[in-house]
Order: sequence, then C-alpha cells, then structure tokens
Amino acid sequence: MKPADILIAVMVAIIWGLAFVASRIALDELSPELMTALRFTIAAVPCLFIRKPKIAWSLLIAISFTLFLGQFLSQAYGIAHGVPVGLTSVVVQSQALFTIGFAAILFGERPTPVQTLGVVIAAVGLLLICGTVGYDFSVAAFAVLMISPLSFAIGNILLRGARGVPMFDLFAWLCLASAVPLFVLALIANGPAPTWTSLTHMSLSSALCMLMLGGISTSIAYWLWGRLLRDYQAAQVVPFALLVPFVGSAASSIVFGERFGPLRLAGMLTVIGGIAVMVLAKRAQVLPKTA
Repeated sequence: MKPADILIAVMVAIIWGLAFVASRIALDELSPELMTALRFTIAAVPCLFIRKPKIAWSLLIAISFTLFLGQFLSQAYGIAHGVPVGLTSVVVQSQALFTIGFAAILFGERPTPVQTLGVVIAAVGLLLICGTVGYDFSVAAFAVLMISPLSFAIGNILLRGARGVPMFDLFAWLCLASAVPLFVLALIANGPAPTWTSLTHMSLSSALCMLMLGGISTSIAYWLWGRLLRDYQAAQVVPFALLVPFVGSAASSIVFGERFGPLRLAGMLTVIGGIAVMVLAKRAQVLPKTA
C-alpha cells in the first residue's frame, strides 16, 4: 500500500475508535433511537445531491437495516444501559467471527484451519466476557449489544449483492433508509414532546459529537474505507480495523476512566487475538457444489 493510503487506513481506524466515545457523550442527552437517527440523518445529507444508486430498494433496505440500523442502534442501546465503551468496541469487532460463519452456511465458503482456530479463540474470548456480565451492566444490555456484530455480519454478506455500485452514493442512501424509520421509532418510544425537547436543548458538546458521528465517522470514514477496499486487496486493508478496539478502549480509559478486571481484560484481548488470526488467515475455500 502507498504510505498515504496506510495513513488513511490508520486515520479511519482512529476515527471509528473515537466514535464510540462520541456516542457515549451524546447518549447523556439523547435516547439511543434519537441519537442513531440523527447520526444517519447527517450522513444522508449527500442524498440531496446524488441519485439513488442502481440497486433494488429491497436489497438497499435490507443492507441498511442490518449494516447500519441494527448494528448502531444496538450499540447505542448497550452503551446507554451501562456496557463500557471499550468493551463495546471489542464486541462489535467480533462480527468477523459471525461473518465467516454466515459465509460458510450460505455460500459454502469453508474456513481454512487457521480461520477456524481464530473463530475458536474469539469464541473463547466472548465466553470469558460473558462471565463478567451482571456486575456493572445487565445481561439484557449485553444481549442487545450482541445484536450489533450479528447485524454487522449479515450486512457484510448482503453487501456482496451491491458490487459495482459507487460506495459513497450507496452509503449515503443506506443512511437515508435507516434515518427515516429511526425517527419514527424515536417518536414512538420517547414521545413527540421529549424528542423535540432533546433536539432543541442539545448542548454544544453533544452537537459536535453528532457531527463527528454522522459527518466524519459514518459518511467520510466509510467512504474512505470503501475506496481502500476498491484499490487494494481486502487482506491488505482489513487488518487495520484491528486498531479500532484498541483506540476505543484507550480513549474510553482516558475520557471516562474505564478500568477492566482481569477476566474481562483477558476476554477482550482473547477476542482481539482471535479476530487477528481470522483476518490475517488466507481466504476461505469455496466448497464444491453438489449435484
């Protein structure tokens, strides 16, 4: 990779890691539904200037509801209900485990022995983390958070059906498809008056966090990441995503003073280690089709 593109990949990982901290700050004033709706509304602004890409509405909505709505709403809910930011950033990256599993089931992409080892390691890490649930956050909050990597993985699989579509245009319209139902959900869950009050009385810090989440983390960072995946092999780009949980954990430790016990820290490091093994392994083999 060119040095400039390496810097871009590192910058994107840092932005995504810091986005977890920005989400936590914004959630002090906004409900998970409203915060996620605002995030995608800001990221959908380019839709005013670009046409919908040539992709069926059914596929666009399916990708949007998994890759964006499901992933980020469950993230926001988990953080709002006490799941530490650093732990959230690790759990979300476990999507690699589920992506490999879904690809094996749906497309017959048999994981290599090294990838299988990575899946086992990451699964052990998640089990270690599960052993710490119930101390500082509820089992229900962690269960909802686990929807995030599952939705992320399903979205990754569905995204294969949008090959050849301009990434920036696609992600903008994916954001729009998520923003509309999220605002409806916010009105239903919180009520029109509280929703309006939250919007009109938002502090400067929360407003800046929302601009960071919508304009930079979602719109710009995803576009840059898509461009890198377009210009280079996935094996060259994807490993940089391993920086995200480290950035998220370090930033949350500095900003919020988060500390992790030995068992949870071991689980987090084990998950990241398993993801590293999966990501750095050779590409999965495709099983031969049976008659």
